[in-house]
Amino acid sequence: MANPIIGRPDAFTRSGAASQQPTYGYDQHQQQGQYPPPQQPYAPYQQAPAGGVMTLDDVIAKTAMTLGLVLVAAIATFMGFMNGILPIGLLTPALIVSAIVGFVTVLMVAGRAKLPVGGVLFYGAVEGIFVGAFSFLFEAMYPGIVVTAVMATFVTAFATLAAYKFFNIRVTPKFRKIVFIGVASLAGLFLVNLVLALFGIDMGVRDIGSQAGLLSIGISVVAILLAVASLIVDFDSVERGVRAGAPAQESWRAALGITVTMVWLYTEILRVMSYFRN
Repeated sequence: MANPIIGRPDAFTRSGAASQQPTYGYDQHQQQGQYPPPQQPYAPYQQAPAGGVMTLDDVIAKTAMTLGLVLVAAIATFMGFMNGILPIGLLTPALIVSAIVGFVTVLMVAGRAKLPVGGVLFYGAVEGIFVGAFSFLFEAMYPGIVVTAVMATFVTAFATLAAYKFFNIRVTPKFRKIVFIGVASLAGLFLVNLVLALFGIDMGVRDIGSQAGLLSIGISVVAILLAVASLIVDFDSVERGVRAGAPAQESWRAALGITVTMVWLYTEILRVMSYFRN
C-alpha cells in the first residue's frame, strides 16, 4: 500500500496461475483478521504459472537493470548540461517534462495486469533524465553534493535491507496502512504546495540550501523516513511474491516499484544535504 506498484499483499498474484490458485498463510489469515498467522509451512501454488515463477535472483537482476538504466540516462543528462552539450535553458523544461512523463508512465504501466517490459525501461530512461537534470541543479550550487547523496542513498537502502532481514521486521497490515496514509498525505501536501507556487505563494515546504526553514527541513526528514518505510514494505512484498510463486513476469513489477522508491529517497537525501551547505 505504501508503494502503489508493489506495496499490496496481492501485488504479485493478480494474473496467471497465481490468481487461479488458493493461497495459504498470510493472505488467508489476513482476510480473517488474524495476524500473525500460526507457524506453519507456506503452501505453494498447486501449479506453476506458464513461463516460470518469480525468484529473488530474478528480482535483483531486473532491479539492477532498471536502476542501471536510470543511472546511465542520468549521467548522460548530467554531463550534457555540465559540458554545454545541452543548453542551460533546457534545464527547467527537462525537469518539468521528465517529471510529468515519468509520473504518467508509472500510472499507466503499473496499472496493467501484465506489466509491459518496454514501459518499465521507458520509465527508467525518462526518470534518468529527471535525476540527471535534478542532480545538475544541485551540483551547480553545491559542488560535490551529488556523489555524496548517491553514496548515502545506496548505504541507506542496504542498511534498510539488512535491518529488515537481520532484525526480522514484520510488516503488518497496520504498518502498511500507516505508511500508505503518510505517503498519501505527503503527496497531497506537495501537490497543494505546487499549485500555490504557480500563483506565487510560498508555503516554505520545499526549499533548497541553508535558507530553508525548520518546516522544510522537518518535512524532508519525514519524507526520508517514509521512503525508508516504503522500502521495507517493498522488500516484504517481494518476499511474499516469491513465496507465493508469482509469475516470473512480476519480477519487472518489483523492479519498477523499488526503482520508484529509490529515486524518491535519493531526491530527498539530496535536498536534505543542501540544507547544511553554506
